[in-house]
Amino acid sequence: MDETLDFALLSRLRAVGRDEPATEAELRTLLEQGDAWERTLRGRVEGAERRLERLVARPDVSLQLIASELRRIEQLRPQLDELRVLLAELEARARRLRTEWLTRQAGLTSS
Repeated sequence: MDETLDFALLSRLRAVGRDEPATEAELRTLLEQGDAWERTLRGRVEGAERRLERLVARPDVSLQLIASELRRIEQLRPQLDELRVLLAELEARARRLRTEWLTRQAGLTSS
């Protein structure tokens, strides 16, 4: 299920990042979902890093277990990095849209 959510959310974030149409409500929803997914990925990375530290501290642990945690981190970190970039772009777009709306509203009230 996480992979489906990950794929669908990232696909929509990329599309909105390419300036595909989105309502303000959708932008808010995407920001909320993206923030939740970012916290999830960050937690997974941090958990894997803690497991790795514990494994490395034990002399009786196999390299296979250590390699498994390293692979997990190597898979998750790029996803987390991309998500952070996409969310920053989405936040910038939402700010631009709010600024445009406020500017239009100010123009209407000053007339």
